[in-house]
Amino acid sequence: MTALSLTINGRAHGPIEVRDDLSMNDFLREVLGMTGTKFGCGAAQCLSCVVIIDEPGGTSYTNPTCVVPAINFNGKHIRTVEGHAQGGVLTPLQTAFIEHFSFQCGYCTAGFLNEGQVLLERLAAEPIPRADLEQTILEALDGHLCRCTGYVRYHQAVRDVILADAARYLQAEAGMTGGAAPAAKGDRR
Repeated sequence: MTALSLTINGRAHGPIEVRDDLSMNDFLREVLGMTGTKFGCGAAQCLSCVVIIDEPGGTSYTNPTCVVPAINFNGKHIRTVEGHAQGGVLTPLQTAFIEHFSFQCGYCTAGFLNEGQVLLERLAAEPIPRADLEQTILEALDGHLCRCTGYVRYHQAVRDVILADAARYLQAEAGMTGGAAPAAKGDRR
């Protein structure tokens, strides 16, 4: 048994004695009752179980929870799907997922939402050229599996959030004012 202390969605938890082999997924779901993080494949291949790890320097990344022991998260600050909406108000990314009906069964949604949020935060810190947007989204969401094959809708939702605030997420192009990139042919702004 190991004493586990961590911060989840801004709230401190612990110390809580846990078995050394208890997965983080089981800790979240069974010990804390936070069932938004799903158990998909059990092999860290579908990524429906990822949570966001916040680094002290302000960066973040996702990490699977199904095969990783909870004690590996000791001392960390994490965000789960339950931590996105604040005061009952959905984030722009959550709203875009709903508007695009990105999910069907919803099993993979938490993983896509967490990965998409990390991408938005990264782009806010380091905007990219508009020409790199499609490849950047593809690479960020790569590896996440959707049983219902809703990939296109997830990608569209993330793209729409970025394009809706292009001055924040995309580099200003030469000759443009206000930071907004010109719309490409077929671009749905």
